[in-house]
Amino acid sequence: MYQPHITVMGEQLWASLRDLAPRRVRPARSVLLRQGDPGTHVILLESGSTLVTLTGANGERTLLAVRGAGELLGELAVLDSQPRTASVIAAETCYVHIVPAAEFLAFVDRHDLLTALLKHAIARVREAEAVRLEMATAPVAVRLASALGRLLQAASAAGSDYIVRLTQTELSQMIGASRNAVGAALRPWRERGWLATEAAGGLVVRDIASIRSHAYTQR
Repeated sequence: MYQPHITVMGEQLWASLRDLAPRRVRPARSVLLRQGDPGTHVILLESGSTLVTLTGANGERTLLAVRGAGELLGELAVLDSQPRTASVIAAETCYVHIVPAAEFLAFVDRHDLLTALLKHAIARVREAEAVRLEMATAPVAVRLASALGRLLQAASAAGSDYIVRLTQTELSQMIGASRNAVGAALRPWRERGWLATEAAGGLVVRDIASIRSHAYTQR
């Protein structure tokens, strides 16, 4: 089962790594890491949540994962000296520590963390591949319900409701479907009161279990 970096490293080492760089704030919707950029640093996510997205050759975006507090972002590009393979976007206000590559590599070497980090990276790749397979083969409603479920990990809670701060157009890009197809999939869920549209353009999700159940029974 996938575990965050803070669990893999342990809280004491996590705190030591965090202390290598000052705390910084990044606003919602800002790009924390950009696909194709060199691995000049890693980001330690102290609080908040992020979306990991892959951009295809024609500009289409796929949501690969949602990452929350206690995660390292961008460490693989630093470990293997290759360009970043995905972008990371703040889903809400995030507090981060930006550790330069040289300091991070020295820390990994000093605490013999390379094997543990590589195993963790492999687990993330497996997770991303499962998402990509689903995006390629599942019906639109299933893909959308699955993406909403992952997005709830990055959503702001308002009582028992969760706000997903993505527009319908952005959701369509995330799952590789047309905006009309996404609208058609959302319609019965909205009619049943399982979600609603927020005035600012996001979605208020009230019953993800019913949404998932409906999507899979309709496939």
